[in-house]
Amino acid sequence: MNRGSIRQNILAHVGLTLTTAATLYPVLWVAKIAFGSTEDFSGGLLPTHLNLGNFRHVLAELPFATWLYNSAIISAATTFLSVFLATTAAYAFSRFRFPGRQAGMMAFLVTQMFPGVLTMIPIYIIMDTLGLLNRLLGLVLVYSTTAIPFCVWMLKGYFDTIPIELEESARIDGASRFMIFRRIMLPLAMPAVAVTALFCFMTAWNEFILAATFMNQESSYTLPVGLQMMVGQFSSEWGNFAAGALLVSFPVVALFFALQKYLVSGLTAGAVKG
Repeated sequence: MNRGSIRQNILAHVGLTLTTAATLYPVLWVAKIAFGSTEDFSGGLLPTHLNLGNFRHVLAELPFATWLYNSAIISAATTFLSVFLATTAAYAFSRFRFPGRQAGMMAFLVTQMFPGVLTMIPIYIIMDTLGLLNRLLGLVLVYSTTAIPFCVWMLKGYFDTIPIELEESARIDGASRFMIFRRIMLPLAMPAVAVTALFCFMTAWNEFILAATFMNQESSYTLPVGLQMMVGQFSSEWGNFAAGALLVSFPVVALFFALQKYLVSGLTAGAVKG
């Protein structure tokens, strides 16, 4: 190994170390406030006395379990509905040629150019008319309508990379279109499906503005809305807020590790020899 390569490796490791430190710095501050006995924003990154009082307050004295249940149901239902509809739509846009195909893809793209806040008032009127305010189903439908266009674009691009020769071989062997989609295309597209599912879950899990607007009862709050209750105009319970923030992050971290094998691998590598 020459000096140039050694110098590049050193610079790469230094850059990665600095990036990791910058990423972990705010997380360590949150952990210090959560485990600390006082809301001390000065000093080092380690609490002077380890204290679990903030966690006990969040879990025992607040309806945290109800908020967790609401967030879990909404996020899981949004992920299932969005991925289910997006996979079928993306496969159709990728493999079929039909009138309105380009216009449909462009419509999906245009919807991503506008923030969801612009549609808040008409969506609120629709949900009020349908009686879906303060109901988990209403929030699932709202989240799904905003997530499906992005998911279709993401999955459609991945389906385009799968060689069509695989489908042609299956059709020669007598496989139907549905069998090809279920037994060949979906398994090969699992990395993209996993990324899409993770995106849908994280978006629904962390969303605040729409949930705070459409959910006005404490029993219908999601975790972000419930945590916001700890930050008031005149006083803020930063210790409890930090403890709740750590608890909220655990399911997403667990889901990321569960989908890790799909996120880091490409199942189509070497599928067809050319």
